[in-house]
Amino acid sequence: MASLTPQHEHHGYISDKDRYLARVKRIEGQSRGIYRMIDQEAYCIDILTQISALTSALENVALALLDDHLKHCVVDAARTGGPEAEEKIAEASRAIARLVKS
Repeated sequence: MASLTPQHEHHGYISDKDRYLARVKRIEGQSRGIYRMIDQEAYCIDILTQISALTSALENVALALLDDHLKHCVVDAARTGGPEAEEKIAEASRAIARLVKS
């Protein structure tokens, strides 16, 4: 998947990359499970419960990535100052706004 932002040599989450990949793999499994539940005509409340769990798992990954971004990319840019710092802060604010809306 191509990024809309410039590539960086080191992203904040890179030290936890394996953990993130494992979490996303579990989320992928949850999504497939929901598909199977619908295919097998499971009780709608059970499906909704699984959708809620999937949503929560995605939100937790998003919040962890945001935390890593703030601790690394934004802090590094703030130390440097100037337009890059302002852009990183604005970028983080936009990401937070998107998370709050979802």
